[in-house]
Amino acid sequence: MSTHAFDTQGLTYCPFMPVFGAPQVMFVRGDGTQLWDSDGKRYLDFLCGLAVTSLGHANPVIADAISRQAHTLLHVSNFFTNPSATEAAVKVDLLLREATGLEGQVFFCNSGAEANEAALKLARKFGGRGRHVVVSAYGSFHGRTLATLAATGQPAKHEPFQPMPEGFRHVTFNDIGELEAALDPSVSAVLLEPVQGEGGVVPADPQYLRDVRTLCDERGLLLIIDEVQTGFGRTGQWFGFQHAGVVPDVVTMAKAMGNGFPVGAVWARRDVAAVFQPGDHGSTYSGTAIATAAVNAVIDEMRRLDAPRLARERGAELTARLTDLPGVVAVRGEGLLLAAELRPGVDAKAVYTAALGRGLVTNAVTGTALRLAPPLTVTSAEIDEAMSILGASLAEVLA
Repeated sequence: MSTHAFDTQGLTYCPFMPVFGAPQVMFVRGDGTQLWDSDGKRYLDFLCGLAVTSLGHANPVIADAISRQAHTLLHVSNFFTNPSATEAAVKVDLLLREATGLEGQVFFCNSGAEANEAALKLARKFGGRGRHVVVSAYGSFHGRTLATLAATGQPAKHEPFQPMPEGFRHVTFNDIGELEAALDPSVSAVLLEPVQGEGGVVPADPQYLRDVRTLCDERGLLLIIDEVQTGFGRTGQWFGFQHAGVVPDVVTMAKAMGNGFPVGAVWARRDVAAVFQPGDHGSTYSGTAIATAAVNAVIDEMRRLDAPRLARERGAELTARLTDLPGVVAVRGEGLLLAAELRPGVDAKAVYTAALGRGLVTNAVTGTALRLAPPLTVTSAEIDEAMSILGASLAEVLA
């Protein structure tokens, strides 16, 4: 573990608010799948900043695009536009048109939580007064603003911040009967992840998503799909909803679309987007030239590499290797968003800690499961090395 050596300017306390806990490592440099800490120790990053750096750390194509834009134009207010934002909106809409067959419009923001916040406001405006409830699933995660936290189906996360905003209802994930029973006349939208990332990497059953789409059509409800963690090739398709063959009305995204540069977006089909009028929503940093330069470069590079194909191929390889490890009883997920479920009694956090000490970054997503989300550009040799480290870590904990 790194020693965190840096100039504290005489501070005798950590300068960060304690919302993430004490940091275990200080990383100073990255290259592709590799990271180096402040002591010069090398790591393999199989977490990708939580599915963010899907094209790898310090990707030269993305870095050059950001640098060029930084020397040209960073930001103007949204009273105006800029070429970078306009190009990015067209490219994002084109990806969604290819996936849905629908024309849509885009709102850029800074994060996945902000994208979901915008989608929730859009749903309320779409439904109108008295038809404002959004139904989401237990185990879901949609953000940490008050509204997106209320939409998140993890009651323990709500408790410190009660009372939560009104207008949210939760049902069991993959249970279509329970969802249907929750759809009273006050509901305007259903919000779901195609794979519950923070909930343990739990995929939606494809038939479940198709049945949800049918219910939304019958009741005149919006189907909002949260692609913040699954979007941009991560699952082996451009978007996770494509595995079920459904067409959402609203899609939220962030994480991989900037490869580490903070940016998010919400896309909605044009008639739904039209319920927003000037003044209904906004953000100072919506569609900055610098953020959307990253988006343009990411989409172009992902298309060049055929990112979904990479996720499918490397994901199949990683799944097979994980399945062979001692102590792993199941592997779930899609593409390169995977969880290795461990044998009962094996502490995932202990395995994560042992692997980190050996130079492999993963995540104990539940008490019994490790999440792995390496870059889509990960090589077979890097998978081999990572599985060797993880195997040794599992052996240590099992012993």
